[in-house]
Amino acid sequence: MTKVYFMINSYDMLALQELKVWQNKMLRKPSLLNNLSKKIQRKFNSWIPEKVHRAITVTIKQIVRGVLFGAMHTTSHPLQNASLQQREETILKKINTYRKTAAVEGGITGAGGILLGLADFPILLGIKIKLLFDIAALYGFDVTDYKERVYLLHIFELAFSSSLYRKKVYLKITNWEVQQQNLPEDINLFDWRSFQQEYRDYLDIAKMLQLIPIVGAPVGVFVNNRLIKRLGYTAMNAYRMRLFNTESTIYYDNMQ
Repeated sequence: MTKVYFMINSYDMLALQELKVWQNKMLRKPSLLNNLSKKIQRKFNSWIPEKVHRAITVTIKQIVRGVLFGAMHTTSHPLQNASLQQREETILKKINTYRKTAAVEGGITGAGGILLGLADFPILLGIKIKLLFDIAALYGFDVTDYKERVYLLHIFELAFSSSLYRKKVYLKITNWEVQQQNLPEDINLFDWRSFQQEYRDYLDIAKMLQLIPIVGAPVGVFVNNRLIKRLGYTAMNAYRMRLFNTESTIYYDNMQ
């Protein structure tokens, strides 16, 4: 097979280095604290009746599907003919805008106690999914493709799951151009149960604090800001992985 050689600039080199750090983090073994936390969450979940689990799964599935298909119609066309640096400068601005939006939303719902606090869940979920759509388009990927929307869900899982589950998802998408060929055409076959349970377990403690009067507002601002930042960072590296994951040989500017 003929190899294609191309040059990358200093920004691309930095992005590639950051990607490698992130990839190592995805493969890191769970710490003792992570394992203990997961066991506690698993025990807590075992006390919840199965019909409640099913109801929560269906609810989250419908919310996410609604946002997925709604955001698809409000997202810009894939960005073409732009360098990685140009794309990511725009993406970072977009992430900061979404962080501010989520922080304000978290502060308002947190200040409202339990009732408004419960409303934070679907609103924040919508903000997160819309951010992922915008990031995908800025990297040049077409989210009208069903398989690209499944990739978005996997990015979501990478950002908000336990270490052990996150590693499984990461290994699933490392060679996405091949993996996506085996995807079922029906999004209902996606593992919604694991998706919602990992997401809930990840957010439980922080979101319970947000329901407490008085402290709920500052907690909502802080937590939502951090969650969007984490999601944006995860998405950038997940798409960098696809952009750099070619059969080409990369020649750096300063290589001999």
